Amino acid sequence: MRQAVSKPGDTEKITINLGHVDLGHIDLLVSEGVYANRSDFIRTAIRNQVERHADVTRQSIARKSVELGLRHYRRSELEALLAAGEMLDIRVLGLAVIEPDISPELARATIGSVEVLGSLQASLAVREALADRLR
Repeated sequence: MRQAVSKPGDTEKITINLGHVDLGHIDLLVSEGVYANRSDFIRTAIRNQVERHADVTRQSIARKSVELGLRHYRRSELEALLAAGEMLDIRVLGLAVIEPDISPELARATIGSVEVLGSLQASLAVREALADRLR
């Protein structure tokens, strides 16, 4: 298993719906200074749950050969695969970035499948070229 490195500033905004009572509990903890704000509480709760289920995550990552963290796919890497006649199966838990200088044709010729648990950053043209290969 390869492990990629994540930069601390890489985040993605999500929206959740909470009941009034749950939100009230969060606001109470924030007002008491236990958490800096609602986001701080939610991030901490998520980290605690991820840690609680760490064994399941580790087993799944090993079984599926998933890269963990931030993974950049560069044109030179894909050009080398093309020259070797090989295909790439992208499996990332975190952030996968297909660099902007990668053409849709190069992506289609070298990327067999894309499975990202987290976020995928790629140009619209590359996303469209790989649409049938995204899981």
